[in-house]
Amino acid sequence: MEERIFIALGSNLGDREANIREAIRLAGEGGGLMVVKVSPLYESEPWGQEDQPRFVNAVMEARTGLKPHELLGYLKRIEAGMGREKAEKWGPRIIDLDIIFYGARVVKDEEIEVPHPRAHERAFVMVPLSDIAPGLIDPLSGAPVSELAERLGKEGLRRMED
Repeated sequence: MEERIFIALGSNLGDREANIREAIRLAGEGGGLMVVKVSPLYESEPWGQEDQPRFVNAVMEARTGLKPHELLGYLKRIEAGMGREKAEKWGPRIIDLDIIFYGARVVKDEEIEVPHPRAHERAFVMVPLSDIAPGLIDPLSGAPVSELAERLGKEGLRRMED
């Protein structure tokens, strides 16, 4: 059975926009995902470690038959194939792919935590997610993502030209 999933994408090294588009292309062409919809791109201030370039962020909706751990491995392979190396936490990266929601499932173990544990704190995730799925319900809080995005506001975010 295919699940409706949402993946956050971020890049702040090299051609950030091209990196986002390439990750989306690879995700859809690799056989693991069927990309359904992609949010507009947003430029955001760095989170967690401020002394680094600004990020370009987006969220994509997709369908997958992969189980959550398989999906995580699939995304990590895309990141590695694009040149992402293990580096400092919240540091600069060519690409970052995070599972935000995997259907309405809640999965938590030593390898994976879905829904993403800090997504509801990050406007650079919730605002683009709200652009493509405003009525989606966060399985932890029970709130629609549009409400979560509204609470966070858009400070520090700039929607880029489509």
